[in-house]
Amino acid sequence: MPALMALPKAPKFVTFDVYGTLIDWETGVYDAFVKEAQRDGFTIERDQLISLFHSVQREIQAGSYELYAEVLRRTAVQIAKDLGWPLEPSRSGFLPDSVQRWRPFRETNTQLSRFAKKFSLGLISNVDDKLLGQTRRHMPTDFDLVVTAQQVRSYKPDPAHFKECERRVGGRKGWVHVAESYYYDVEPCLKLKVPVIWVNRAKQQLEPSQRKPDAEVRNLLEAAKLLGAA
Repeated sequence: MPALMALPKAPKFVTFDVYGTLIDWETGVYDAFVKEAQRDGFTIERDQLISLFHSVQREIQAGSYELYAEVLRRTAVQIAKDLGWPLEPSRSGFLPDSVQRWRPFRETNTQLSRFAKKFSLGLISNVDDKLLGQTRRHMPTDFDLVVTAQQVRSYKPDPAHFKECERRVGGRKGWVHVAESYYYDVEPCLKLKVPVIWVNRAKQQLEPSQRKPDAEVRNLLEAAKLLGAA
């Protein structure tokens, strides 16, 4: 569990990315696609689906801002086209409708309760307010701050989320961000000099040109221990 010395010695505010960090979106997306595709007798392979989801969503989010529910609809249509699955666009709502069933990782709520005893907590997410509200029903923890793509009308890795969070917190002092995605969260945090803990669940290997995060852990328990919350 390598850690550098850039983390604040006495953090006060800890923010989390949501999907991939707290919520198992990959399983949620796969289950939703499988259920809908079965209606047509179509089979979907998980690794191929997740790879397509990453690339298609990234391309859509790079365009002009639209609600995340619409991003998911467009993502579903494009993935179906790429897979050769004749999905009618009118059925694409199955994907945003599934978000309410995406579950937290097994460790999530236990570790969030530990963080909450020691720090103020926030969420920084590439989602719209309605879908995040559905997700928060699975997490009983209260959050002191929430920044969504809908609020800043932008998608990470654009820095708008983090700049808005800094504005609300009143600066970067004592703030640590915890996230799973290197592309969406770690990289922009490093550029903005926001201390960041990378939850590297997938054991991703960085390229030589990629900067290391301030700390790297395998799960939320290790992150809690690193910050003295467990």
